[in-house]
Formats: sequence, structure tokens, C-alpha cells
Amino acid sequence: MATRRSKRQAVVKELTPAKLEGTVRRSSRNTLTPKRLQYSPEESTADTQSKKRRTKRDNDTSSQNKGPDPPKEVGSDVENSDVEHGEHGGLSAYELERLENIRKNQAFLSSINLFKVTEEFKQLTRPKPSQRGLMRSHATAKEILPARKSLRLQKKEAEILTLPPEPRGTLIYERSVPLKKPPGPLPMKPINMEDGSKLPSQLLDLYFENSTEERKGALDLKEYSSVLKKMTIHEDRVAKVVKDRIFSAAFHPCTSSLLMAAGDKSGKVGLWKLGGDWGDDGVLLFEPHTRPVGCMAFSRAHGSHLLTLSYDGSLRCMDVEKAMFDDVYDTEDGLKTFDFMSHDCLTLVVGNWYGEVAIVDRRTPGNSHESLHPLDPKTLRCVSVHPLEKQYFAVAESRVVSIYDSRCLKKKNSQAVSQLQGHSLSISSAYFSPCTGNRVLTSCMDDNIRIYDTSTMTTNPPLLTSIRHNMQTGRWLSKISAVWDPKQEACFVVGSMLKPRRVQVFHESGRLQHSFLDEDNLSTVLSITAFHPTRNALLGGNSSGRLHVFSN
Repeated sequence: MATRRSKRQAVVKELTPAKLEGTVRRSSRNTLTPKRLQYSPEESTADTQSKKRRTKRDNDTSSQNKGPDPPKEVGSDVENSDVEHGEHGGLSAYELERLENIRKNQAFLSSINLFKVTEEFKQLTRPKPSQRGLMRSHATAKEILPARKSLRLQKKEAEILTLPPEPRGTLIYERSVPLKKPPGPLPMKPINMEDGSKLPSQLLDLYFENSTEERKGALDLKEYSSVLKKMTIHEDRVAKVVKDRIFSAAFHPCTSSLLMAAGDKSGKVGLWKLGGDWGDDGVLLFEPHTRPVGCMAFSRAHGSHLLTLSYDGSLRCMDVEKAMFDDVYDTEDGLKTFDFMSHDCLTLVVGNWYGEVAIVDRRTPGNSHESLHPLDPKTLRCVSVHPLEKQYFAVAESRVVSIYDSRCLKKKNSQAVSQLQGHSLSISSAYFSPCTGNRVLTSCMDDNIRIYDTSTMTTNPPLLTSIRHNMQTGRWLSKISAVWDPKQEACFVVGSMLKPRRVQVFHESGRLQHSFLDEDNLSTVLSITAFHPTRNALLGGNSSGRLHVFSN
């Protein structure tokens, strides 16, 4: 044991530097700790004074308990003492140095006006929403009523009230908002303009503009990404187009200007020309429906026609040439979605809330359907027609996307040609790719965006890609749906719940092409998105009725 101890001591002595031999290790209790900036010197001084009072009280108590201190050597105590007996009232050198540092820090911060800048920064809030577009309705001044007092405080007896007689017969309830507009054509009168105002002549010119521009060939991914990066948003490209939450939006195919339409929760339809001088900053507001406008589309064959579908069971066509909202289809059941089944846009497939699709021909007199076919007994959320083979259309049912042949539909038990499986929750939308129809893009509430290969109509088309994406918007936002870019066959756009708020563009392989971000002009979730059919422009609609436009 002695040998091991002697060896260990020898090793320690050998590893110890020569400079440290003979030195005494001192406690770190007397060393000064690093000091931090104190922005409230008043509190620090108060803490020091309270600490001083407590120390003095403790010393007095201990002196009374212990009795007189033993005699000490004067020289050693005076030299080692940190307390200065004088004008500072017994503060230690550490406390004096600390107060001096606080004073210097306070003087420095005051010299650079840090406190003033901090107060101004606290008053700043997040960017205010754009005030362009529809003006907010000013609330009427509330009448100031006298304070209410109980009869007991007024020293009055309670009044004896008698109940009214029970009503007899059938009760008739009056609704402040009608369930539906009256059938038949409705005049196209902007509700945000004075009575008797006519539609602007420039709007007619835009609607009749020759928009048969040939589509350019698809760009490669590098060129496409560079085009997306050049698309920006400014304050002038944000406007309130409708009053409530946006449920649908679309671009007019004209190329000389950007003309957009949006439908909201209360059945209103707004038209907005970017940079227009009519209405409210280029916004015209109409009210053809009474419930949410769930789907809308401009006719590709007739530029003056905008078809709008509402939950109130009506499908109307805004005809700018006639200045009327024509009645295309009307039913007691709520309508959900529609798409064009012919190149002339005169035949439509319309889906309702009860899992039925109706074939509607606009050339037939009246506002009824040609045929009605039940598909899914639960619900039907989206229909999409094949861009080339118009007899095929995809239907987003409860948890499966079925592709039907309109030539083989029956009154009951219609069989699907193909079914896209793999969804675990309800499907929000399903769309054929815009040029070839070789892909189907689906958005599902299981937080996945899927792309299927439909180049051949097999029974179960293969799944190509599944992209994880947050779809949980809640009850106050419109559901997020991914939609194709009509100019780029293999790319699509979708809103995002990520912060800072953004809009994302993906390739069908799942690769992110670009994210549209702007902290000043984009601070909300854009659930509704759409690309312009020919120009490099993208719109996004939010829950407050505003449209955001990215363009180069």
C-alpha cells in the first residue's frame, strides 16, 4: 500500500507544473463575478439597501447573542476588510463597483436613446391588411341608454306579468336572408356602386378580348423555377374583393390585363381588375347567390361567360354582354362542384351534396338536368373532366377517387372504370392534369398530396408520389386544395399552414420548386390558389375576402 501511495504521489508531482508548486489554492468566493447590464437601476439600488438593512439587523442580533467580540489585531483586519466606514454607509468595494457600473450603463443607454426606441418598437404591430378594394361598412353609433336599476333598489313592487295566449295553427318564421334568389335571370347590378350605374365599358372590352393565344411549350424545371422567382407581390396587388371568406377564385383568360373573380361565403361574387379605376380600386361586387359560392370557372369558348355554383342549389352564368345572371341549373339540393364536359363549354357535369351527378346541357330550354345519377351515398366533393377524352370524369368521393365513363352511367349502381385507392380520410379535391390527363392530383385530410398515373385507364392506377402536407385548416378557413398549373403539365400549387405564411409550388416528383414569401404583404393563409392560363401570374384568396397576386 505504501508503495502504491508513493508512486501516485510521484506521478502527481511529476505532472504538476513547477509554477504551481508551493502555491495555495484560493477560494473563488472572493473573486468578482461577471456583471450584466441592469436596465432598472432603481430596483438594483432598492435591493442593495434592503440587503444592507438585513445584514445590519443580523449583525446586531448575532452581537447580542454572542456577546462582545474577542480582541483582534488592528493591522491585519484593516488591510483585509472590504467595508469602508465613511460616507457610503458601510458598502463593500464590490457593491460600490457594481453601482458604478450600473450608473455607467445607464448613462450609455440613455445616450443612444435605447429606452425610447424600445418603447416605439413595442407600439409597432404586425403589418395591417391592405385597405384597397371594398370599403368597410362603418358601424352605426350605438344609442347610450341610462343605467339599469332593479325594482328593489328603486323601492318599487314587482309588476305582475301575464303570459300571452298560446298560438294556434301553423307558425310561419320569417328569415332575414332568403334561402335562394328567385328563379330566372337576375340583373347584373354592382352593389358597391350607386343605383342605376352601368357596367364599365372597359370591362366589356376585356371580356371580348381575343384570348386564343397559343400555349407555349412547357419549360424545363430550371427555367420554370427562375420564372417563379421573378414573380413578386406589392401593396397594390392585394385588395379586398368580397366581404367574407373566399371559397373559389379564377383568372379570366385575357392577357392585356389581370382580371380575376372570387366567390365568398355569403353568395357574393367580386370582379377585380388589377390597376382598374372603376368601383372600389377596380372591384365590382355582385350578389347572385345567398350561400357560399363553392365553384366558379370562366368559359374557354365564350370569354364573356363566368359560371358560378352555390350551395343554395343554383348554377348561374354571368353574361357581361347581356348584363345578366342567367339561370343555368336549379335544384332543391345543395350543389358542390361542376366542370365542363365539352370543348364548347355548353355541357356540364354537376355534383351535389348527396353524392349525385347531373348532366346539364345549356342548349336545352329551362334550368333542369338531362339526367341524374347517384354515385356515393355519403358525399361528393369534387368532379374533374379529362382534358382530351371528355367522356371520362373523376369524382372525389368519401375516401376514394372514382373515374366514370359518362356513356356508361346508369340510374342506379353505376360502375367506375377506375378507382384511386390509398386515402385514409376524406378527400378534398381530385383533378386531371391540364394538358394530357395522364396524372390525377388529389388532396386528402390525412395530410397527404398524392399523384396517380392515369395514362392508361386500369382498374387501380399506380401511385407515383405522396407528399406530406398539413391540411388541418380548422373550421374558419377554407380547405386547402392542390391545383395544377395549366402552363406546366407536371407542376402544381398549394397553400400552406407554415409560418411565415407562404404558397408553395411542387413538381409531380415531390420536389419543391419555389415558395412565395413576403412578410409585408402576405401574412395570412391562402387556401384558394390558381395560376393564370397563359401569363406568369398566381392568385391566392384568404378568409377575409382578399386576393393576393404574384406576377412578374
